[in-house]
Amino acid sequence: MANILIVSGHPDLAHDSVANVTIRQALQEKLPEAEFDDLGTLYPDYQFDVASEQQKLERADIIVFQYPVFWYHFPALLQKWMEDVFLRGFSHGSTGDKLKGKKVVASLTTGAPAAFYEGAEAGFPLQTLLAPLEATCNLTQMKLVGQVLTSDVSYASRNDAVAKASMIERARAHASQLAELVRSI
Repeated sequence: MANILIVSGHPDLAHDSVANVTIRQALQEKLPEAEFDDLGTLYPDYQFDVASEQQKLERADIIVFQYPVFWYHFPALLQKWMEDVFLRGFSHGSTGDKLKGKKVVASLTTGAPAAFYEGAEAGFPLQTLLAPLEATCNLTQMKLVGQVLTSDVSYASRNDAVAKASMIERARAHASQLAELVRSI
């Protein structure tokens, strides 16, 4: 069986996200063998244990990056984690092959509806949000093998009972689709 590492890049999962919390909880049920790396809980000060994080990555065959899209990109916590952990000589460079061949799955949520990204406000295909992760995979010799995206799960709607119920339902469906994708790899 493949070793699965799920890296949660949400900076404050417990307080700021109905969808990402639901996805995390459902994945624990659906992929109990996976190792969960909740960066916001482990490193609220953004000071990473680089050696420990690199060991987790080395053990993994499949790496799932679970994160909300913030300003068309990774949350700052996940971005800094990559900057600090994906070091030359570890993940890339002439001797940096520790991530080579690992399979990557992107698991994203957006607060805005999908139409927002392709409309006049943003004006590009939603798939473009994966470009930074694709480039990272290319540099580190990992392979992006799939993605699951759920849009329109804004935390601003968490106090509306109907909207919250819809977010939870869609987040559970997201987790089911993600678990199925990971198991198929």
